[in-house]
Amino acid sequence: MDVNLISALLGAQAGATRLDLTLDFVRMNADSGQAIAQMVAAAAQNATSVANVAAGIGTNLDVTA
Repeated sequence: MDVNLISALLGAQAGATRLDLTLDFVRMNADSGQAIAQMVAAAAQNATSVANVAAGIGTNLDVTA
């Protein structure tokens, strides 16, 4: 084989590998973004359930052990 052809094939293979890694990173970022959105939604839901608690609840909490 010609040296230029071998060099081109190796370059194409390296480019494909870089593209695969880039796609993996993009997928991981998308997954983490979705997890953050779910966590924020859960926190908002918990905050609304605590908002219905009567005034003064938890003010005399003794945390000494």
